[in-house]
Amino acid sequence: MSRAPVRRLEGDLLLATGAILAGAGVAAGALGAHLLQQQLSPHEIDLWRTAANYQMYHALAIIIVARILSRHPTRLFRISCGCFIVGIMLFSGSLYGAALTGADVLGVITPLGGIAFLGGWVCLAAGIFRSDRT
Repeated sequence: MSRAPVRRLEGDLLLATGAILAGAGVAAGALGAHLLQQQLSPHEIDLWRTAANYQMYHALAIIIVARILSRHPTRLFRISCGCFIVGIMLFSGSLYGAALTGADVLGVITPLGGIAFLGGWVCLAAGIFRSDRT
């Protein structure tokens, strides 16, 4: 059995994941700008905005890397997408939670998401470098 259909499904799944996360980022940004503006403190709104921005940046990165992955199916590009997804969950998720609950203790999770984001960018760069070499 050819691995091409599996790769295509994997790429399509990652593209759809990126699109869903980007759409959710737009919705989160709109929610923060319109509905939560009156309920949250300026600090909490700032947390919310940061979470939505980083979610959008990395959702778009997932879409881009998924397209690269469809042409260059390497482990590093897969790991990059995984790191971006985990980063969104941990970084943005902890900031959304802190903004809504005021629980600053969630801030201890945020750096783990940042590390996942950095890992994703490192894997993307390494994957590009390696694909140019082969």
